[in-house]
Amino acid sequence: MHILLVEDNLAIAKGLCYALKQNGYAPESAATISEGREQMTRQTFDLIILDVSLPDGDGFIFYQDFICQQNIPTIFLTARDEEDDVIRGLKLGAEEYITKPFSTRELLVRIERILKKRQENTLVTVSDITFDMDRMAVTKNGTPLSLTSLELKILHLLFLRLGKVVTRNEILERIWEWTGNDVNDNTVTVYMKRIRQKLDCDIIKTLKGIGYLVDYDEK
Repeated sequence: MHILLVEDNLAIAKGLCYALKQNGYAPESAATISEGREQMTRQTFDLIILDVSLPDGDGFIFYQDFICQQNIPTIFLTARDEEDDVIRGLKLGAEEYITKPFSTRELLVRIERILKKRQENTLVTVSDITFDMDRMAVTKNGTPLSLTSLELKILHLLFLRLGKVVTRNEILERIWEWTGNDVNDNTVTVYMKRIRQKLDCDIIKTLKGIGYLVDYDEK
């Protein structure tokens, strides 16, 4: 299980990464929001541990504007212990809000609980297509489909927002983040056409001029 720790206190980051490794996890650390964002464009994480007060911005805003859109379970780990902050973090959708100083053993138990719950809901099936969100693998009636890494990421984004629209602009921005290549509006059209051809079914709907969604009511 891959865990991203966004924490600017190097002593805490070092100690927590060690504890995570000792318990079978694969941790990565970032000291700033920009570093965390860059890590997330290069790799898929199962859970994020996020400080609120970071050198280059507010962890709440980073979570709201970027992390929660990817549906990655998140634990706020921060010295900000005001009731309003705790309520804000939980209302935003974080799994846990833990204040410093904290018990590493307690944090590990909470991580285990969150990931176990997450694993129970990793297979998403729509019509005859099943997306294994943990393994990033797609099957049709049990037969594996061959999608490129970028096609998988785009389809994963749609499955994360099941029944909700993902705009063309957001897909364009994500493609640019994932590849670093110049992209234009036609890029989205090309990739969606390829994905649909490989799925060979009608679960991806187009909202003209807006974007796309995976229709979970599709039979």
